[in-house]
Amino acid sequence: MLVPSCPTMRRARPTLLLPLLLVLGLLLHLADAQTPPKFLRTPNDQTGVQGGVASFICQATGDPRPKIVWNKKGKKVSNQRFEVIEFDDGSGSVLRIQPLRTPRDEAIYECVASNSVGETSATTRLTVLREDQLPPGFPTIDMGPQLKVVERTRTATMLCAASGNPDPDISWFKDFLPVNTSNNNGRIKQLRSGGTPIRGKSAELTFTE
Repeated sequence: MLVPSCPTMRRARPTLLLPLLLVLGLLLHLADAQTPPKFLRTPNDQTGVQGGVASFICQATGDPRPKIVWNKKGKKVSNQRFEVIEFDDGSGSVLRIQPLRTPRDEAIYECVASNSVGETSATTRLTVLREDQLPPGFPTIDMGPQLKVVERTRTATMLCAASGNPDPDISWFKDFLPVNTSNNNGRIKQLRSGGTPIRGKSAELTFTE
């Protein structure tokens, strides 16, 4: 005797498989979209003067957007003289130490960037010297930027001049954060020049409306 086939049972399998394939494809897509942290900027070793200030910059990219934590000797920094300032929604961070103390601040500092996909770290060294320990050619600021009041829509220019051997590099900060001259529609421009009448090396920072 022939037993009739059941078309309903045959069609059930592809009906169940389709949602499973869609879910699997979605999970694979999400996995491909997520990326572990990758550094855009890592902190550089610094030598500071007792009573002065040191600023370390760390920035990372990734998906989800990574968060940054600063460690000193393997432990998260925690001190009234240590200030952590975030930018770019937490994927960038500045570790500012002021005033510097020797020898307690001399250490290896670690910037850790992490998200749900992974983690990466970079280390930097801070050396703090007393005034009587400064070597010949140590950088000095000969003229710092002055407070200026300008009318709106006018251009403001700030000048900083420093000397040392070799010529020092000059970096600008606004509200303790590094000035980004590439992401402000040309409003902020940084110009460098050497051999000015002030002696040494100078840098100009120009703000326009």
